[in-house]
Amino acid sequence: MSVSSSCLLLLALAALAVASPLAVVAWRPWPHHFVSRSAVNTTANGGSVATGGLEASKKYEGSSEFVKLRYHMGPVLTANVTVHPIWYGAWAPAQKHILRAFLRSISAASAPHPSVAAWWRTVRLYTDQTGANVSATVLLGAERSDRRYSRGRALTRLAIQSVIRDAVTARRRPIPVNPSGGLYLVLTSSDVAVQDFCMQACGFHYFTFPAIVGYTLPYAWVGNSATQCPGICAYPFAVPPFAVGLRTAERPPNGDVGVDGMVSVVAHELAEMASNPLVNAWYAGEDPCFPTEIADLCEGIYGTGGGGAYTGQLLIDAHTGAAFNMHGVGGSKFLVQWIWHPYLSYCSGPNALDHQ
Repeated sequence: MSVSSSCLLLLALAALAVASPLAVVAWRPWPHHFVSRSAVNTTANGGSVATGGLEASKKYEGSSEFVKLRYHMGPVLTANVTVHPIWYGAWAPAQKHILRAFLRSISAASAPHPSVAAWWRTVRLYTDQTGANVSATVLLGAERSDRRYSRGRALTRLAIQSVIRDAVTARRRPIPVNPSGGLYLVLTSSDVAVQDFCMQACGFHYFTFPAIVGYTLPYAWVGNSATQCPGICAYPFAVPPFAVGLRTAERPPNGDVGVDGMVSVVAHELAEMASNPLVNAWYAGEDPCFPTEIADLCEGIYGTGGGGAYTGQLLIDAHTGAAFNMHGVGGSKFLVQWIWHPYLSYCSGPNALDHQ
């Protein structure tokens, strides 16, 4: 499920790709996806548009022919959403600022177009069985820092839940427990190893077990890949060794390869937690143990024409040369993957050329 199932998703979608070039392809940059061509053209919003990368300019934003996204009658997050970051390990203030700015941007309607808030409006199209939509309000809630690595520097998936338990049961300033609208976001620093990190997962989401945490709470984990696998989890701000010389890394909009790469993974997990918090709401496939969710369907697609190792058309900051596709609060810029549109039945984002 979510980013954690990208290897399984890749295998399933690769089989479909044999039959048609329109099949959605998982984002991980496998060698055969890379070509040597690249280009920049089209000025938009004070910057140029980066193009080139994967063969011709085919439309890889998805195909309803292969996607059977269904509602399985479970809840979505209709109440106001509050995200509680749990900073595990060593985090610089500037790194926290980037991720906080992204979280604050989700409900910031005043940001210039194309905006993070406009991206969230697609998430809001998902409803529960009463017809109620995912909440428009996403707030940055109470935070917790664990600078002492209290669970060690190598974490299992279950240990992530123990980190959450430590945060909600702390003697001093515990994070509040909010089963109806709280999302608990565990962020591990670049020196923390997590089970399956880089091999199968850049992040994942699930819900906590009462036997461990005491409550059933939607949560996600995302790791900083800067020193472990930036070419996998921070792509396209870094490229894997086999792609050196075939593709040039994009410049990150906030100057931090690892954290700028985390932004899109965080967005991925938040979209899926909102639309499938207990893994029984919106997903494709028949097995709830391996659901393909609304962001899984669009991994690695950031602009028109995206698919495979090609990001799609991006905006380029005219002053810094950094690649981005969405604006946030306070002049911030981010590169955020698209998500599946339930009515249009393809991947969609506010920077799509037909949205300009």
